[in-house]
Amino acid sequence: MSLDLATTRRIAKLARIGLEDAELESVRQKLDGILGWVDQLSEVDVEGVPPMVGTEMEALRQREDVVTDGNCREAVLSCAPETSGPFYTVPKVVE
Repeated sequence: MSLDLATTRRIAKLARIGLEDAELESVRQKLDGILGWVDQLSEVDVEGVPPMVGTEMEALRQREDVVTDGNCREAVLSCAPETSGPFYTVPKVVE
């Protein structure tokens, strides 16, 4: 597959890439090279090759949901400049 300059300009616009007219030919050639590599992949015989493990084939490993840093209110509040009981005190912003 070979791209023309109009298609290259449209791809650049869709990708929000600002290209000058002088740059279009260079980008077109690079895109043609990339599409050539993709075409080569279609020639590979994958008959009988099992798929690799992907996210749809493997269950997510989950850790146990345990609170590990709880019950440290005093340590957290000790960093505040002002507190009122178990709460931070902040200046009033809205009158």
